[in-house]
Amino acid sequence: MACAAAVVTCRGALWSVTLERGIVSAMSPLLYMDAEIRPNRSLSERGFIVLITVVTVANCASAAVFLAVGATFVPFFLGLDLLAVVVAFLVSFRAAKRIERVQVTASEIRVTHETPRWTRLVWESPTAFTRLHVEKEEERTVALKLALSGREAEVAAALSPRERADFAQALERAIWQAKRERI
Repeated sequence: MACAAAVVTCRGALWSVTLERGIVSAMSPLLYMDAEIRPNRSLSERGFIVLITVVTVANCASAAVFLAVGATFVPFFLGLDLLAVVVAFLVSFRAAKRIERVQVTASEIRVTHETPRWTRLVWESPTAFTRLHVEKEEERTVALKLALSGREAEVAAALSPRERADFAQALERAIWQAKRERI
């Protein structure tokens, strides 16, 4: 497959779009958009370790004070507090590994959710009949929805309103180019 690819990366690198042009084998259709949307990860693994260390030291100091006063059940609840913080961050890190992939070809639009363990198809529809609804509130793009025959699927929910607006323009352009190929 010989093709020239352009990668467009939006602010914050939360999503990237690959637009491909050129000669494509019969086995793989020409992709007008292949976008990966990843949730923003606000805390690195190193930051997580530092945070848990600080919370653990603070809880141990508090537990020592409460044990000295005679409050024997308080350290148990401080341990539960630490456990709840660790579990919340682990769930957040797992959610951050989920990727939403939007692919546009001349024949179909596919939206999948991917993790390191599994891939789930969320939306698949013919490009020629699929519409993109952009919901706005006071010049902010609130939601993007793909629509076909009364069905809707929200896309790019992990993006900020400004990034969602940029993504909507790129998706509309890709759908328009894919529809042009069929004419």
